[in-house]
Amino acid sequence: MESKAARKEAIRQFKERKPAVGVFAVRCTATGRVWVDASRNLDAAKNGSWFCLRNGMHRDKSLQEEWNAHGEAAFQYEILERLGEDVHPLAVADLLKETRSRWITQLGARGM
Repeated sequence: MESKAARKEAIRQFKERKPAVGVFAVRCTATGRVWVDASRNLDAAKNGSWFCLRNGMHRDKSLQEEWNAHGEAAFQYEILERLGEDVHPLAVADLLKETRSRWITQLGARGM
């Protein structure tokens, strides 16, 4: 069993970690369709998207329709690009928007 000090240290480290910021894709392997979006927390983006899709309430109706038709097993989550930690906090929103647009064009994808 962990000591209280070790547990507190693990909690402190968890709270101090910075979430990965970047652009991700959701791919339907059955149809080849791709959706792209950006997030300030890539891990939370996957969890949030899968939760909404499983419960039939994703904001992108075309993605939800594909999910309903083909099921969870036909979908993949892929991180396309991470922003560096050196990006100024005020530049993050604009850089995410640019990067998202570039990936949508490059992949011929839909934006979420």
